[in-house]
Amino acid sequence: MFQLLTMALLMLLFVATDSTASPLGGNAVVTVATGVTYQYIGSYDPARLNRIGTTEMNEFKSVKTDVTLPPAGNGVKLYRVGYRTVVPEGGNRPVEATGLIAVPDRDAQSYPLLSYQHGTVFSRDEVPSFPEKSTETRLMIAQFAGHGYIVIAADYIGKGSSTEPDSYMVKESTAQACYDMLVASREVLKDLKLTTGNLFLSGWSQGAWNTMVFRNRLEQLGVPVKGAATASTPNDIYLLMNRWLNNRLPLDTDWLVGVAAIQINSYERYYALSGLSAAAIRPQYLEAARGLYENRIGWNEASKIFPNSIGEFLQPDFSRAASFMANRFFKQLAENQVYQWRYRTPSRYYYGKIDEVVPPYVATLPVAYQELVGGATAEAVYAGEIADHRGTFIFGMLDQKKWFDKLLQ
Repeated sequence: MFQLLTMALLMLLFVATDSTASPLGGNAVVTVATGVTYQYIGSYDPARLNRIGTTEMNEFKSVKTDVTLPPAGNGVKLYRVGYRTVVPEGGNRPVEATGLIAVPDRDAQSYPLLSYQHGTVFSRDEVPSFPEKSTETRLMIAQFAGHGYIVIAADYIGKGSSTEPDSYMVKESTAQACYDMLVASREVLKDLKLTTGNLFLSGWSQGAWNTMVFRNRLEQLGVPVKGAATASTPNDIYLLMNRWLNNRLPLDTDWLVGVAAIQINSYERYYALSGLSAAAIRPQYLEAARGLYENRIGWNEASKIFPNSIGEFLQPDFSRAASFMANRFFKQLAENQVYQWRYRTPSRYYYGKIDEVVPPYVATLPVAYQELVGGATAEAVYAGEIADHRGTFIFGMLDQKKWFDKLLQ
C-alpha cells in the first residue's frame, strides 16, 4: 500500500511540472491492478502532430533534408503509467518504473500495438513519459499513434520517475522493465476499454539494443511479435567499445565519452563490480563521470570537463585490457551481445553510411547470423550516404511504418 501511495504522489508531482500539449483538468491517478497506475497527461491534436512531423523534425535533424512525416490521421491521448518491476541482477529486488501510452483518438476499440524503446539520454526526464522533453518520442507518437497504432514506451529503471540508479545497457533489468511495461500497459488499456492486435517492436541506438533483449525475452516466453525494426543497433557492445577505444575515427561524436561514463558506472552498480569506475576512469574525470551518471550534472557541463576521446578518458592499463577481454568489465560487455540466438520474428536493421555512433558492420551483425542458423528473415536496410545517427533513425521510422502496415494486411 505504501509503494502504491508513493508512486501516486510521484506521478502527481510530475504532472504538475510537465508541459505536455493540451493538458485537461482532473488528472487523477487511477489504480488498475496491483502496482499498476496510470494518469492522463494531455493530448496532441492533428495540428500539433503535423508540427512535430515537419518543424520539430527539421529541428531534430543534424543533416538537413526535405523529408517530413505524412499528415496525421487522428489526434492522440497521452497517459503516464506507473508499474512495478524487478532488478534480476540484484536478486529480483522490486522497484518502481514509469512509461508512456499514446492512444489514437479514434472511434475504435482495437489497435495494433507498437512497443518503442528510446535511445541514450543524459538526463532523467528526457524520456517517453515526459514527451515534451523527448523529440524522439514525439516523432514516434506522430508517426505511429497519429496513424492508428497504440504506442507504449518504457522509461527504463533509473529514468522517468524511478529513483534507482540508471540501468544503462544492463541486460536482464532492461528486458524485465520492458516486459513489465507491456504487462502493465495491457491492464491500463483494459481499463480504457481498448484491446490490441498484433505486437510490433521498434528502437533506436540504446533503444535498439534494448529492443533486442526485450524481443529475446518475448520469444522465450512464446509471446508473438509480428515484426521488429531497429535503427543504429549496437548488437555487440564489446566490439563497439573496443572500436571506439582503439580505432577512433574522425566521424566519431564526442558524446561517446559520456556513453562510456554512464556505462561504466551502471555496470559498477548493477553487476557489483566494486571500484570499477575508479579503476577505469582517469582521476581528473572521475567526479564528473559520477555526476553525469547520477544526473547531478548534464552533458553540457560534463562535456566541458571530459576529453574528446574514450582513449584519453580511460586509464591506460584499463584500456589495454579491452583488446584481450582481460577484465570483468569487458567480459560483461561481451556477454551482453544481443543478436546470437535463432529468431522467430521477422526483423529489419537500419544503418547509415555516416552514423557517428554505430558503424554499419555492428548494426547489421544479425543478418548473416540468422541466415547461417536458419532463423526468421533478417534484413539490413541502408538508410543512405547522408544518414548519420539521427538520419538513420528518421529513415527507419518512415520505412518501418510502411513495412508494419504491410504485415497487417
